[in-house]
Amino acid sequence: MRVALDATPLTVPTGGVTRYLVELRRALEECFPEDCYQFLSDQPVPRRPEWPAHWTTPPPGAFASKWWSLGLPRTLRQLRMDVFHGTDFSVPYLRACPSVLSLHDLSPWRDAGWHIGADRVRQRTPWLLRLGRASMVLTLSEAIRREAIDRFALRPERVVAVPLAADSRFSPRPRDPAVAPYFLYVGTLEPRKNLPFLVEAWREVWRRHRIPLVLAGRRREDGPVFAPEEGLQLPGPVDEAALASLYANALAVVYPSLYEGFGLPILEAMQSGAAVLTSRDPAVTEVAGGAAWQGDATDVRAWVDGMCACVEDPARLAAWREAGLRRAAAFHWRRTAQETHAVYEEAMRRG
Repeated sequence: MRVALDATPLTVPTGGVTRYLVELRRALEECFPEDCYQFLSDQPVPRRPEWPAHWTTPPPGAFASKWWSLGLPRTLRQLRMDVFHGTDFSVPYLRACPSVLSLHDLSPWRDAGWHIGADRVRQRTPWLLRLGRASMVLTLSEAIRREAIDRFALRPERVVAVPLAADSRFSPRPRDPAVAPYFLYVGTLEPRKNLPFLVEAWREVWRRHRIPLVLAGRRREDGPVFAPEEGLQLPGPVDEAALASLYANALAVVYPSLYEGFGLPILEAMQSGAAVLTSRDPAVTEVAGGAAWQGDATDVRAWVDGMCACVEDPARLAAWREAGLRRAAAFHWRRTAQETHAVYEEAMRRG
């Protein structure tokens, strides 16, 4: 099988979609070495040593300026691809081969304030789905699968939920005694992550216990801006090599997101042996599987109590850590690759 994957998410160096694309291709190549996997994009993609190589950019001329309508279909035919995987909400406008569309979540349609500059996705993706340009649709959770079927009137057999996994670099390790405990958030700093709420709750915890809060991740253009204050740390994007230690040394990972398609940092934290405090979003609840503390994403008092329990009740903290390790063991990138490959095969049958 010859599969082309949209590499456009790799133009952003960090984030859930970027990690999904890199880990998926790596796992597919390990599980199905007889196949050919090719990155395609109409934009310059940086070369990083931890990313799989070999991608194709569009030919010069008129086709380059009309990538999704002309350039991409033409390139897919030239390369004789069997399947195109649109890894971030889009597939070619004209069919050159069967296509699979990844619908990570429905946040562009749930709240326009969560995404600036997403008008093109909001308008284009429903049209592609209505016209059947995607042979199959991939979601990351059953919660999003059901939501997508309802919102876009999709036939259930066309939509498949395939969960992600944490990379093997995330594993339990002894806490560094030289590092003081801290609460940790990992992810993009953007509106739906509910970070002003988190900071508000943490301020009361800081007043009682002097435990810092680390917000690690790239700030999106429309993300919240925090003035400097004692105990609040914003290191920006964290190097992949350093992220495992950041998880392992955290007192707990806090993730009060208003809405998620999956919530990969939750799984990474669990696999690192960290306790997780998160919201009651349906997809997050599905991933957490009862192995995390969960509270309403608007209840400041509940979050203050949950974070304080991490300091005041070591037995509960240890129980959350053990439960998280057991939960994370149920996910593996090999499973993700195998189930995604089965969707490619179904797309070919339908195509």
